[in-house]
Amino acid sequence: MKTTLQVQNLKCGECAKTISNKLSEIKEIKDVIVEKDSSSVSFDHQSADDASLVKETLRNLGYPTIDDENGLIEKAKSFVSCASGKMTR
Repeated sequence: MKTTLQVQNLKCGECAKTISNKLSEIKEIKDVIVEKDSSSVSFDHQSADDASLVKETLRNLGYPTIDDENGLIEKAKSFVSCASGKMTR
């Protein structure tokens, strides 16, 4: 099934690259599409557990979904994730 999540802190192409790379590492997740302009992440998965894993991974990277808390820690994590995406060019 296809799911689209609205995420916070998605500011640039490097953020999108980091999200795409990390989610693509999850074997149950396929066809990851990150849209910077709409702050959305779409992906194919088999179960609700897979979608929950994606939400958890996004939160751990600093890109919580719009229904999750977006405190200072999450914002700092997204900054680090973005910076690491820039260094892996």
